[in-house]
Formats: sequence, structure tokens, C-alpha cells
Amino acid sequence: MTRASLALKAAALGGLAFLHVPLIFILLYCFTTEERSYAFPPPGYTLKWFAVVWDRADIWAAIGLSLKVAVAATALALVLGTLAAGALARATFFGREPISLLLVLPIALPGIVTGIALRQAFGLMDIPFSFWTIVIGHATFCIVVVYNNAVARLRRLSPSLIEASMDLGADAFQTFRLVVLPNIGTALLAGGMLAFALSFDEVIVTTFTAGQQSTLPIWMLSELIRPRQRPVTNVVAVMIILVTFLPILAAYYLTREGEAVAGSGK
Repeated sequence: MTRASLALKAAALGGLAFLHVPLIFILLYCFTTEERSYAFPPPGYTLKWFAVVWDRADIWAAIGLSLKVAVAATALALVLGTLAAGALARATFFGREPISLLLVLPIALPGIVTGIALRQAFGLMDIPFSFWTIVIGHATFCIVVVYNNAVARLRRLSPSLIEASMDLGADAFQTFRLVVLPNIGTALLAGGMLAFALSFDEVIVTTFTAGQQSTLPIWMLSELIRPRQRPVTNVVAVMIILVTFLPILAAYYLTREGEAVAGSGK
């Protein structure tokens, strides 16, 4: 096996540093005593900002709304994304490819385009902004994540397993519950975790569909323009990193062995 050159290793380390050093600064400024600016190095260190966050009711309200929206959007995406994947995984019919393209289009489009389109649609249908308008906005891209995971796994699932189940007398629901679902379960779990992480920190689409409501990312944007207590946003940012990092890490470990699917080698 050929070893990577020193230049390639340096480039890889440089890329990693470019991506992750800003995260270190976010953590560093959680403890600064300076509340108006991000002076480097920090003039002093304190833990008081964690206590400030704990006592701020507006922060917990924003966190609660973000969590509820993420759970609802993920649940909706799991149902619709799985159904769409089941319909398109192996079936051959006229218009299949255009439908597949339309399903993945929301995640390929810039978020501002999706947000404007949803806002105009809600306005034309006289739908007031509410919790559910945010959920619908987030579900547009969460469905894509679940669909991509589910359709890839379904295409590796051997048709003989489904045929054997039907031949043995199982109906469609039993076949799905006892044969299909166990084989695609990890893919759905990974897709759901990624969908949750994407929904929890979504900003652009939320801006157009939330009205006067404030999810956590929207709250953070509004706080950054305030001249005082700026380290509070850093503490909350660390909370977001933890909430979104764990599902993404779990999804990675669940999908990296995706080839080990029953019947995938047949």
C-alpha cells in the first residue's frame, strides 16, 4: 500500500483545521469575561454565562420549539420518505425518473428558494404561520434524507426474500413488518437522525415559515446583534453542536456497514 506524501498529509490536516478550529473558538468564548466583543485572547475566564443561559426563559422556549419541530418533521419524513422509497425502489413505470428528481430537488435547491416558495404558498392558501408551517418547511428537506437512505437499502434487498415471505402465506403488511423493516431499519434510523439534526439547526427556511415564532437558530441570530452578553450565544452554540453531533455520529456508525444486508450479495 502506497503511503501518502507529506504534502498530501499537510493538506488533509489543513483542511481539518479549517473546518474545526472555529469550533474551538466557539468553546473558548463560552468562558470569556468580556461580554461586548470577542477579544483574543480573552481578558479572563468565567462560568457565569452557563448560569445566565440556565436562567433565561426565552432560551428554553426556543430550545423547546426547535426540539418539537425537529421531532415532528422527522416523524413526517420517516413516513413519507419510506413510502416514497418503497414505491420507487424497484418499480418501473413511465415518469419514474422525473418523480425521483422531484423528490430530491428540495435539498438541492437553495434554502431561500424553498422558503420563498413556501411563504407564497401559505399566503395564497391563507394559512397562518404556526408550529405546523415550520414543520412542513423542515419536512421538505428531511424527507429527502430519509428517502435517500431507504431507497439505497431497498435496492440492495434481495427480491427473493420478499417472494419467499409471500409464498409462505404472509400478507403485504406481515412481509413489510417481518422482512422488509428489519432489513431497512438501520437505514431509516440513520436517515431519521440526520433529518433531526438538519431540522434542529435550520435557519433559512424557518425564517420564511415561522412568522413571529423563534426557534433556537432564529433566536441566536437575533441575539448576535445585541451589544451585551454575546458569550451567551456561544454557550447555546455548544449546546446545538452537542445535540446535532450525536445523531450524526450515530448515523455514521449505523450506515458504514450498510452492505451487510440480508440478501444484498445475491
